[in-house]
Amino acid sequence: MQIPDFMQKIDTQRASIREVLTRYQKPSVPRSVWQLANTLMPFFVTWAAAAYVYQNFSYWFVLPLLILAAGFMIRAFIIFHDCCHGSFFASKQANDIVGRVLGVITFTPYDYWKHDHSVHHATAGNLDKRGIGDVPTWTVEEYRVKPWYMRLGYRLMRHPLILLTFVSFYVFAISHRFWLPSAGWREKQSVIYTNLALAVVIAGLVWLLGWQTVLAVQLPVLALASSAGIWLFYVQHNFEGSWWERQEDWDFYKAGLLGSSFYKLPAVLNWFSGNIGFHHIHHLSPRIPNYYLPKAQKDHPLFEQVRPLTLLDSLKSLSYRLWDENRKMLVGFNVLRSNREQDGV
Repeated sequence: MQIPDFMQKIDTQRASIREVLTRYQKPSVPRSVWQLANTLMPFFVTWAAAAYVYQNFSYWFVLPLLILAAGFMIRAFIIFHDCCHGSFFASKQANDIVGRVLGVITFTPYDYWKHDHSVHHATAGNLDKRGIGDVPTWTVEEYRVKPWYMRLGYRLMRHPLILLTFVSFYVFAISHRFWLPSAGWREKQSVIYTNLALAVVIAGLVWLLGWQTVLAVQLPVLALASSAGIWLFYVQHNFEGSWWERQEDWDFYKAGLLGSSFYKLPAVLNWFSGNIGFHHIHHLSPRIPNYYLPKAQKDHPLFEQVRPLTLLDSLKSLSYRLWDENRKMLVGFNVLRSNREQDGV
């Protein structure tokens, strides 16, 4: 795919793109209800089975169940995510009710996350509006002028072993329990009610099963699901060929088709991740339910020209740390050493 030619096609085919996207913006109640059933029922059954096996057998037998439960938790988060966009049901009330319940299951306050994620969709790929609902990304020049302790913190945060373990767990287990000073009253209420609901659910489980069992099951399930979730967030906008621009050159359609990845996962992973790999389509139209994203992808020739990111290729994204504005590409920290050598330092 030649980027300049592709960008020109985006400019000339906007009307047909909107027409295709509009076809898939009406959710199906039977499909949505079925997706809820085939996600939540297995999640609860798997969680309960893990607790039973933990209490009666070796912990080694629990591990496969924990991984499976984490997979269903990720899928539950995708449904939660659709509810935030108002795309899972036609009814706003239904989206809000289901979303708030799923927010407890996924440890994420519904209205608070909904607000931040809406900002993310309105600013993705915009270098002048980073910092809300995304993985922090600095430019090369920004990194150069930061004090040493901020550069160290950034390096640690962006390191895969920290980003996908401590940072991911912190986001879902701890950060979501609080709100920023700028949060509105609705968002604050969302955090409070989610925390209260979690306290009640966890207390009930501890009363029924004991704190050791709850800790041995829920902690790794949340850790695994958080790690996978942050990885998906990361790779959706940090990949080879990604697109970022300053406000004056930013464009919604280009941010969707060029700045959001088409993550072509194996079928089983695509199922557990609720088709979120079709992220370029999702950013063009967040009102499309997750189960219609693959169909929308096939319904416009321009969508089919988006280069897919395979599971193997996505591992390269782990080395990307900064955005180079001169070359308009993501780079690793090694570019800093190369630049110093060129400057004779």
